[in-house]
Amino acid sequence: MAETVVQIQGLSKIFQRDSFSVAALEDIDLTLESGEFLCLMGPSGSGKTTLLNIIAGIDRPTKGQLRVLGEDVAQMSEDRLATWRNVHVGFVFQTFNLIPVLTAYENVELPLLLTKLSSGARQEHVLAALKLVGLEDRIHHYPRQLSGGQEQRVAIARAIVTDPTLLMADEPTGDLDAHSAEEVLDILTRLNRDFKKTIIMVTHDPRAARHATVTRQLEKGQLLPLGA
Repeated sequence: MAETVVQIQGLSKIFQRDSFSVAALEDIDLTLESGEFLCLMGPSGSGKTTLLNIIAGIDRPTKGQLRVLGEDVAQMSEDRLATWRNVHVGFVFQTFNLIPVLTAYENVELPLLLTKLSSGARQEHVLAALKLVGLEDRIHHYPRQLSGGQEQRVAIARAIVTDPTLLMADEPTGDLDAHSAEEVLDILTRLNRDFKKTIIMVTHDPRAARHATVTRQLEKGQLLPLGA
């Protein structure tokens, strides 16, 4: 039986803006099993990124229950949460978020500097991650020397170098041309299919959604029933 990775019940997120309350998420129930590739779709402002950030421990819910791998993430202290994220979560952003003064190798190595791995072990992990995304010949290149698609592939290598439990991708193809977008989506598909990575991807692009195994729609902070 597949392990339940994410269990959400009655989760809501309310942002306070001056005297107004804005409900970004309302009464969300969601279960994600190990090895699933979940796509969260919906228009801008539907709450997709808010939900992704809450699952990743970047934000906290206002109410409701969130358990990831059986742990109550919402109740963790900030220090415990930072350690937990480094072990369990890899994040891929729309805008790559690479450090421009570091090479591809150095960018991918960054998360490993927070571990107790030796430099030799770190090198082994970094080279394996860059090979997996097809950039073993670009390890000494800086972000400015790479195309947008190559930058995003470096970002994916950085996200998977610690072998996280959950890979989170927030509009990973939003800044890419069609060819580069397809390359990135093919890598995510391979990570899910061949390496059994559990992936949650936010997108508004139906072409990207086709790569997922499960697609759920968010509208105005509410998660629509399957098949809606």
